[in-house]
Amino acid sequence: MKIAILGLRGLPSTYSGYEAFVSELAPRLVARGHEVTVYCRSSLFPEKPATWQGISLRYVASLEHKITSTLSHSFLSLADASLRGFDVILVVNAANGMFGFIPRLLGCPSVLNVDGMEWLRPKWSPTARFVFKNSARLGCLFYNRVITDAEEMHRLYAQEFGIDTDYIAYGANIETSEHPEVLARYGLTSGGYYLIASRLVPDNNADLIVREFVASGSDKILAIAGGADYRGNTVEQAFLTRLKAIANDRVRFLGHVGETGHVKELHCHSFGYIHGHQFGGINPSLLKALGYGNCVLALDTPFNSEVLAGGDYGLLWNKSEGHLASQIRKIEGDPALRQTFCSKAPERIRDQFTWDKITSQYETLFARLIAR
Repeated sequence: MKIAILGLRGLPSTYSGYEAFVSELAPRLVARGHEVTVYCRSSLFPEKPATWQGISLRYVASLEHKITSTLSHSFLSLADASLRGFDVILVVNAANGMFGFIPRLLGCPSVLNVDGMEWLRPKWSPTARFVFKNSARLGCLFYNRVITDAEEMHRLYAQEFGIDTDYIAYGANIETSEHPEVLARYGLTSGGYYLIASRLVPDNNADLIVREFVASGSDKILAIAGGADYRGNTVEQAFLTRLKAIANDRVRFLGHVGETGHVKELHCHSFGYIHGHQFGGINPSLLKALGYGNCVLALDTPFNSEVLAGGDYGLLWNKSEGHLASQIRKIEGDPALRQTFCSKAPERIRDQFTWDKITSQYETLFARLIAR
């Protein structure tokens, strides 16, 4: 099959879940004999290699502005891809739903991966939320198939938009520590810290996690690996200011950690990974933590509960005052329980979320769509 993938910034990149997803899926499709082209935002890549890991890279311009850059790049990329004879086009990001009329009019099979419910995230303005929701609605009308990454998301799209989506989760790799000396760069010691690895935006609940961690009285460190583009975003800037105000000397801000090897070592050696994502469906960071054999403490949402099988593979906590603090004390007071979660974590990935399994599901969907 000749497959185009677009809607992300491009490859290689570690900026967000979209890039992480495509960097796992696309090379595996190539290894199975398919021709894959990934569309890249030209302005973000000063050097423009023609290929990466067997994937063809095509660079398309965008209208450079914080509001127009992503959408203009997706529009131009989708117009270009629809004219190039691809067998199928995979588009990520529900915001690109509105552009699905292009491949539909030109007779090119297309699939939209909607990821999460962006219109519920508090970081967006009312206008942005309106655009996200209605773009998702249009995507359900225009694209041949829509992919949701969680059973609960599948249910919500059926309820909200009356569509039977295809459920294909994200995946993760099972890996172990190779370079423990990396911890010294961050002033951390193995087993001496909890980890948050996420963008510091309100709906990931880092403020609640910090507050509960401080209240727990833990003598460990809370290491926060993450950042966001705070310039010009008053909501995110205010959130960061509030976060630092409620932190104590046991909370350490590591900033954005872009090296995947460092992220792995931070996971592998943490005492526990605390996950507060709320609206994004099945989150890649949570799957990574399980793949690295981490002890997970996750916010009790339908998406996180689905991954942890209702608490069989990690502790769930809610937003009521004192609950996360009590879960922190529980895991610190029961070493056997923690070790059980660490030992079981990779099993969950092996059973449900391997990238080879995810790739097979995409491959089957594409083949079925083309045959139809």
